[in-house]
Amino acid sequence: MITIQQGSKSFYIGESEDKSLAEIVFDYSGEDIISIEHTNVSDTLRGQNVGRQLLQKIVEWVRTENKKIVPHCPFAKAALIKNKEYADVLAK
Repeated sequence: MITIQQGSKSFYIGESEDKSLAEIVFDYSGEDIISIEHTNVSDTLRGQNVGRQLLQKIVEWVRTENKKIVPHCPFAKAALIKNKEYADVLAK
């Protein structure tokens, strides 16, 4: 089972935020908006839908915190725009 942890500016899998095997990194773009900067998955976790799991975790967090997302990361941008279930979290 993969455990996703929340860091100060990422959700990650691994020993620590600095020593992650996979991560989705964000930055605050105001009080209610975050920008997803990049997603990285190590070779050892590739092919296990880890990127999607990280994205789902950040979406759950954003919904709970009443925030919106501006995706700069190509992976996150494509996934968020493609799936209508994420329309509520995209900043306009």
